[in-house]
Amino acid sequence: MAIRGLVYGTASALALMASAASAQDTAPTDTAPSGAVTPPPNDTGAADENDIVVTGIRGSLRASIDAKRKSDIVADVITAEDIGKFPDKNVAEALQRIPGIVINRTFGEGERVSLRGTAPNLTKTLVNGHAIATADWFIEDQLSATRSFNYLTLPAEIVGQLDVYKSAQADVEEGGIGGTINVHTRHPLDLDAWSLSGSVQGVYSERSDKIDPQASGLLSWKNADETFGVLIGAVYQKRRIRRDGVEVLGYTATTVNGQAAQVPSLIGSAFFEQKRERYGANIELQFKPSDTLEIVATGLYSRFNADNFNRNFMAWGSNALGGGGTLTNAVVQNGTVTSGTITSTPTGRAVVYDAIYRQALAQTWSADFDTTWKPTDADTVHVKVGLTKAKGDTKNQPFYEGGAPGSFTFDMTDGKVPEVSYGGGINPNDPSSLIFDFASYHSIGNRDKEKYIYADWEHELDLGALSAIKVGGKYTDHDRNTFFLATTYGGFFVPLSSTGCGGAPCTSDDFAGGSTPDDFLDNIARPGTLTSYFNIDAAKLAQIIKALPDSARARILNPPENFSINEKTYGGYAMAKIGRPGDAFHGNFGVRVIRTEQKSSGNQLGVPANTPGAVTDNAFGVYLPISVKKAYTDILPSVNLALDLSPQFVVRFAAGRTVARPDYTDIVPRVSLNPGALSGDGGDPNVKPYRANGADLSIEFYPDRETIFAAALYYKDIKSYIVNRTVQEVFPVETSTPNLARCQSAGTANANLYNCLFDINRRSNGSGGTNKGIELQASRRIWGPFGAIVNYTYSDAKSDSGDPIPGNSKHALNLTGYFENDWLSARLSYNYRSKFFINIDRAAQLNQSATESLDASVNVRVTDNIAVTADAVNLTNEKIHQYAGETTAFRALYDNGRIFYAGVRLKY
Repeated sequence: MAIRGLVYGTASALALMASAASAQDTAPTDTAPSGAVTPPPNDTGAADENDIVVTGIRGSLRASIDAKRKSDIVADVITAEDIGKFPDKNVAEALQRIPGIVINRTFGEGERVSLRGTAPNLTKTLVNGHAIATADWFIEDQLSATRSFNYLTLPAEIVGQLDVYKSAQADVEEGGIGGTINVHTRHPLDLDAWSLSGSVQGVYSERSDKIDPQASGLLSWKNADETFGVLIGAVYQKRRIRRDGVEVLGYTATTVNGQAAQVPSLIGSAFFEQKRERYGANIELQFKPSDTLEIVATGLYSRFNADNFNRNFMAWGSNALGGGGTLTNAVVQNGTVTSGTITSTPTGRAVVYDAIYRQALAQTWSADFDTTWKPTDADTVHVKVGLTKAKGDTKNQPFYEGGAPGSFTFDMTDGKVPEVSYGGGINPNDPSSLIFDFASYHSIGNRDKEKYIYADWEHELDLGALSAIKVGGKYTDHDRNTFFLATTYGGFFVPLSSTGCGGAPCTSDDFAGGSTPDDFLDNIARPGTLTSYFNIDAAKLAQIIKALPDSARARILNPPENFSINEKTYGGYAMAKIGRPGDAFHGNFGVRVIRTEQKSSGNQLGVPANTPGAVTDNAFGVYLPISVKKAYTDILPSVNLALDLSPQFVVRFAAGRTVARPDYTDIVPRVSLNPGALSGDGGDPNVKPYRANGADLSIEFYPDRETIFAAALYYKDIKSYIVNRTVQEVFPVETSTPNLARCQSAGTANANLYNCLFDINRRSNGSGGTNKGIELQASRRIWGPFGAIVNYTYSDAKSDSGDPIPGNSKHALNLTGYFENDWLSARLSYNYRSKFFINIDRAAQLNQSATESLDASVNVRVTDNIAVTADAVNLTNEKIHQYAGETTAFRALYDNGRIFYAGVRLKY
């Protein structure tokens, strides 16, 4: 795209995205961890009474640049108004403006962040100094039970400041090999008494063609003595989204002219709709009766309602060929069959239509009690206790599946969007051409909870360069569990299909209603792409299922996908601080020691019925509940040194050892199955953590208070990546449409029970590797009201074994131009990340092509208290393109469309 070439041509230096609010709204008071980043000054940057006070974007940049300059570690900062002035409705969207951070807008909105070439689960997120529980709305994420924080549950409006720690420090909680992000909420004693702010906006989503409301508000009060304050914040956001997609869901091994090749398993046109509602609130009570005592009680709640409906009409190549069908006129490119005709047997399936309605949500609660006490001028004691909980549920999942025998011809030559045409009596717009094959009514969810206590003591010293020592300890008790309650084939589907529709057998016509929209796939389809098929009516689907008697809708444990883990950590640290404010040489060194004890529980499916302890009365097969205990200790030294060569030049060096525990789903005895594709993934309680040694070097130039030019080098020696190893395992499946090439009758009285061979991605410890790169950043007011903020990251991540590294984009670029005067503030922001590997999916690589986005924000000040706002996301309407290893192996193309916001912001 031309814009990318222009940006690359002009980007010789890059910039701190540490934008903008008046710092009086942002200075954090929590002290765990302390000293990592110096808070911005409470004035927006005025040096003395003769200095001109600068506010808005420039004032914010001054404050953020000043915080970075005084920091002991390699870090970056974003302040509250900075988030508010971008079209960023959650924290992930704001964080992508920081050098080294990238996001992925799979559903049009950023949910997780990757830092310095690592996967999202290797970035640690803290809220006011401690990790917060997280859960997910999307079913695949609910089952994967990751540690990566889902920022959809954390609206940007309730955040005061973001600190991004890129080097290790002994008093920062372990867990972030990529880095650590500390989210500060606002504090009432830092704001004026009776501070009131809020915004009301309408949001227009282009694909869904819907306008929805958004509103947020904050009220803060403190007494005249400034010893007690109360802050209450709230946010409501609604957005109805639509995503059009063309997908190839996996590949199946075949033989063409005597040569091994991969043929598409499923080729579909996917129509996804979702109603998103985000409620959030936080409250803080701050009590500071003297300069020696401060007590803060904080509560946070966020709920994300995420009901969604996905329909996908698919050519089913793996089932047709597995059932004895044929492949003719095949063309092979780079080992992939990119065109041909597949014909099923008369009893097989050449097409399958899945319609899945999911009633989904994600919730987060957090409460903590934070006390800081100075018994003497030289001593500070800090204690923090808290509880954080989260849940992510798909409460009900009505699911329809129809199919039919026949044939289809496909063409996806050179990796283009697939073209598919059907024969043999298959008419995608006629529901009567599909047999009602399957239905279910599952319920899936996860729970996340942690209790914790921290204690720190810091003693100031006067021993030359040694200015203080700090020691502390922590204890956490974490529980994570995932449940999958399923309806059975014989108990649920058989009665539904035989008498579930008015006492008569159900047909596809009973569930149908209308068709896909006239503009479905308009922006991504080719002339032969399937762009129209009959719609499944979600209300009819739910009504028919709910009309069944309670006994038919009863759910039972689906053994392999139910698991839990308890994880306790005990630890402490000792750290020495070097230098004092104004000293040319400053930093810290220390060591953190952590003991981790884990108990993983799950179910092993398919054991012999006479196995001691086995459960034999489950419809999904005989299973054995098992638990595995494991413990390990990590010693994590770190050093951070900064040298102010002059008032303008700062050089930093950092080195340290870091650890990141595996995702919960990786260390439990479980397996998650996809019967349609005969694939799945599984965990292993013996998987070891990620461990890495790292080093950083940063050179920073501050020619004036509004300018920074900086270059940072980083190197991470990762001792062991956690990777997928594909193995083949047999599991029972109930179906009337088996893939006979991989399924054999179980030989029981149930004629629909088969033992099928699955490709399972088992998590295991692979070889080590390195992540190394460079970050360039620049921020400067160019002329008058015009300025620019730019940053670029080069990241080279390699494993010793050659396994691809999830989440690593070799190139990432952010470029922002801004204009600001007394009444107008405007920004145009461009974001780019190069191609990257996502993960192993359906026993094959899943990669994503380069992505880019152009976003805009305009604020017009009507009065000192009122501003009119307009924001836009993805102005150039970029798409998401995914492929399997080689670009000729097409996987998906998604169109999320543009998003526009307009409204009013108030401040008093």
